[in-house]
Amino acid sequence: MTTAPLSTADETSIRYPGWRVVAVCFVMATFSWGLGFYGQSVYLPELQRQHGWQTSWISTATTFYYLLGAALVVFVGDAIGRVGARACLIGGVIAMATATALLGHITALWQLYAIYALLACGWAGTSLGAITNTLGLWFDRKRGMAISLALNGASFGGIIGVPLLTAAIAHWQFSGAMLATAAFGLLLLVPLILLAVGTPPARPRATIGTRGDAPVTRIRAMALRDVAFLTLAIAFALVLFAQVGIIVHLIAFLDPVVGREHAAIAVALLTAMAMIGRLLFSVIIDRLNQRLVSALSFVSQACALAILINFSNTTAVYFACALFGFSVGNLITLPALIVQRDFPAESFGVLISLNTAVTQVTYAFGPGVIGVLRDLTGGYTMPFVVCIALELTAAGLIMIRGRAADPRHPAAA
Repeated sequence: MTTAPLSTADETSIRYPGWRVVAVCFVMATFSWGLGFYGQSVYLPELQRQHGWQTSWISTATTFYYLLGAALVVFVGDAIGRVGARACLIGGVIAMATATALLGHITALWQLYAIYALLACGWAGTSLGAITNTLGLWFDRKRGMAISLALNGASFGGIIGVPLLTAAIAHWQFSGAMLATAAFGLLLLVPLILLAVGTPPARPRATIGTRGDAPVTRIRAMALRDVAFLTLAIAFALVLFAQVGIIVHLIAFLDPVVGREHAAIAVALLTAMAMIGRLLFSVIIDRLNQRLVSALSFVSQACALAILINFSNTTAVYFACALFGFSVGNLITLPALIVQRDFPAESFGVLISLNTAVTQVTYAFGPGVIGVLRDLTGGYTMPFVVCIALELTAAGLIMIRGRAADPRHPAAA
């Protein structure tokens, strides 16, 4: 893939082509998280209603989807380095749209697993790993702002995705809604990617792991023995395990406490605050100590969970959900910024993909483990206490930076 010479100073200009790529990544994140993440809460009851399958069977397919997606995302940086961002993004969009369209027409349980395998390919090619690797080609000094703005699409997908899917199913039934959604995504995203995602600017340093002085295998081997990377990956894995599990179970927890209507408002408030938090931090995040910001975010989520456990009035619930949500969006942005600051530039793509895979493998089990703990203890107090402990443990881990190894030197491999 050739590059066009362009100074990093151009990143500050509104006419810099990279900002068009940010806009496309925002739209793609809306599509990806709306269908690939938040849409799971819609698919489960619809598949139950249509086919009468047990919840555990469908949930197992969902876990399979997340785990396969985690395995695939490890190679996203390699793929972008080999065939280019445009081809990878279009391939991801086509895979996700095709899987979405087929989901409404399955007749057997094995077909759900096959469709979810294809959906995992789409998720890997359109979500966090693909977006951060793509923007890493266009941005250096303003990378934090670019990633933060683009990933607001993930929160936006949570805000509009479930209501729109629910309304479409009510109007066209499940099969028709899935087909219409897939067609809309294809017709919108493929032209946008073709128009905006072109040749990235030349950089004085490589940002994709398949380039530069160190091979991909050496970078991965270094990372799995490096304190700086391990504390990053483990800390965010623990927090996202808790965060995803809490979000999936939040309505079930709040319904008997404040009622379904107030529970829905609290979840909407959480999602809106995730977008607000990311927008506010996008302007200054590049200048902050990002490990410290991460630790404070983890502690704030632990405090929010403590409030939910101990207070049952509506005001306290709203405040706790807003506090919890304020850091939700930033927790998928911060790892990329920490990797950029702590590691050599040629490691960026590989390490982001590896970190995303580690965290996704871990959080895939979050909803299930919290559900098991809830059933064993008869309530959500113990599961939430466990999540508080995980958040506080992660806050301590993330502050252990160590000394990042340089994969260009054989001694680090």
